[in-house]
Amino acid sequence: MRITDADIDLVTDAVTAAEARSDAEIATIVAERSDNYNDVPLIWAALTALLALAVYAAFPDFYLALLDRISGGWHVWTMREWMTVLVFATTLKFLGALYIVRWWPLRMIFTPGKTKTRRVRNRAIALFKASTERRTRSRTGVLIYLSLVEHRAEIVADEAIVARVSPDRWGAAMALLIAELKQNRPGAGMAAAVGAIGDVLAEHFPRTGTDPDEMPNRMICL
Repeated sequence: MRITDADIDLVTDAVTAAEARSDAEIATIVAERSDNYNDVPLIWAALTALLALAVYAAFPDFYLALLDRISGGWHVWTMREWMTVLVFATTLKFLGALYIVRWWPLRMIFTPGKTKTRRVRNRAIALFKASTERRTRSRTGVLIYLSLVEHRAEIVADEAIVARVSPDRWGAAMALLIAELKQNRPGAGMAAAVGAIGDVLAEHFPRTGTDPDEMPNRMICL
C-alpha cells in the first residue's frame, strides 16, 4: 500500500471542505510505520535461549549421550566442559533467533498485535502534541493518523472536542477509513474519515467566521 499524489490531493480537498463548515482544524498524517520494533528480535532471541536452557535441564541424559556420540564415546565430560558446551549452544540459538527475527517481514509477524496498536497510538499522540494540540485559538484540533505497515489508524482530538463528542462518532469515521483501506484505497479512506469528522465538527463547532485557518490543510506523509 502506498500514498500517491492523487491521494494527497484528495485528502487535502476533503480537509478544506470540512474546515469550511467548522471553526475546528483537521490534520492528517500518514506514516510508513510508527516504530522500528528493534526490541522484538531481542525479546524472541532471549526467549529462545531460555527455552533451550529449559530443554537442556529437562533432558540432560539425552544431551550427554549426544555429546558422547559426537566425541566417539571416549571422552569423560567434566562439569566445566559440559557447562561450556551449554553456553556455546545457547549462544548460537540466541544469535540465530536474533538474526532470523531481524528480517523485517518476520519482525512484523512476531510482533504482537497489542504492541503494534499501543505504539501506533503512542506515535499518534506524540505527533498530535507536536503538530495539533493547542495550536488553534479555540483548542479544537483533530488529528487523523494512519500507519501503513501496522495497518492501524488513530483519531486524536483536543480536550474541547473530546468533552462534547461521543466515542461512537469517532468509531463511525474509523469504520469508513478501514473499509477503504481493505480495498487498498488509503486516500479515499482518509478522505471519507475527514468527511465524517467534518460533520461532527460542524455540528458541535460550526463556522463563525471569527476563527482563522491556523493549520495547513495538506496531508503530511512521513
